Amino acid sequence: MHTFRPLLILTLLITLASGCARRNKAAAKAKSTPVAAPAVAPTAARDLTDVMTEQLKLRPDQQPRVRAILTSTTEQVNAAQQQHAANRPALLAELKRINLASDKQLQQVLTATQYQQLKARQRQMQAEMQARKAGQ
Repeated sequence: MHTFRPLLILTLLITLASGCARRNKAAAKAKSTPVAAPAVAPTAARDLTDVMTEQLKLRPDQQPRVRAILTSTTEQVNAAQQQHAANRPALLAELKRINLASDKQLQQVLTATQYQQLKARQRQMQAEMQARKAGQ
């Protein structure tokens, strides 16, 4: 459980982007057969920036900077998924590296309060995911 803590931003990005009700009203149902991890949608950075704008009260000057960071993160995640599709340990290591870099960039753009709110939300989402996993 603790090993996944560094992947919180990516988890937040993927979860919020796929669960954003305003943008994804008609989500496709998941197939029952296991397949490779789906690519992060190109609209994920936009959607997550919208959510972060509302939840963290991003200023107008922060929005394009956050969106650029998230766009870069989604592109890197998709590239890593393609490059390391057959090598899960390598994929997890690359996702951890991407997450740390993204986290550092976001920390530079966000105020201390906004960053703390982001971290609190990530911890909350991690707890919810663990609870769902335990309930299965």
